[in-house]
Amino acid sequence: MATATVIERPGPGSMVPAPFLVAAREQDTVDTWTLTLDPIDGPRPSIAPGQFMMVYAFGVGEVPISVSGPPGRPGPVVLTVRSVGAVTAAVCGSEPGATLGLRGPFGTPWPVESAGGGDVLVIAGGIGLAPLRPVVLDLLERRTGYGSAAVLYGARTPGDLLYTRLFDSWRRTLDVEVTVDTAGPDWPGRVGVVTKLLPGARFRPEQTTAFVCGPEIMMRFAARALLERGVAPERILLSMERHMDCGIGLCGHCQLGPTLICRDGPVYPYSTLAPWLEVREL
Repeated sequence: MATATVIERPGPGSMVPAPFLVAAREQDTVDTWTLTLDPIDGPRPSIAPGQFMMVYAFGVGEVPISVSGPPGRPGPVVLTVRSVGAVTAAVCGSEPGATLGLRGPFGTPWPVESAGGGDVLVIAGGIGLAPLRPVVLDLLERRTGYGSAAVLYGARTPGDLLYTRLFDSWRRTLDVEVTVDTAGPDWPGRVGVVTKLLPGARFRPEQTTAFVCGPEIMMRFAARALLERGVAPERILLSMERHMDCGIGLCGHCQLGPTLICRDGPVYPYSTLAPWLEVREL
């Protein structure tokens, strides 16, 4: 009599999402929410700043989302998500008590440790502040470990700015400058692209590490401006975004030049990215 073959289902891991409970949900802008998630079964993950999770809305699909919470220690997973399609709309609409699937963390982190003792610039555009928030949190927590530290942030309009409720507390410790591309007469702040904030920033180029995230055109011009100020290309770090399906370097959808962003990125030094950033629409 033949015996039945027992096939074990794989457990949660790199390719199988683990169930996480939405513990909290806070609206940041008209189309952006920050979610706090806890694992339903198993330990809380430890995530390095700049890494991302593959987030699965059951029955809808999966998207890569950078982690925006405190770095380097086990804790809840904090994700800031902009609703731009069916999957992100489902994720943003997940109320506390709902379940989402998470895989990861994946990707290369921001090398915050290598910036210790020097000056730090955080340059963000739009939703790009979310992947950089762990760097800001590290600066706030270990402020004496750095020289001058500034956050330069720009968005399309005042209504598109993230984390505005936190800016006053950040300014107690860091230099924080904010600008928008366009604004009405009631906007009291600066108007212009974020690179216009660089001339007023205080930093020593030869001792500076710059962490940059935002639209690719913004990162390209920010990198050029930093190079002109004398910052070394290997100390200009950029976080790239591409369509990712697998998160582990198998599907090839996130190819950029000879690299796969999910495996070799998303954080790269400008010295590596320069040839590819100059190729439009690559």
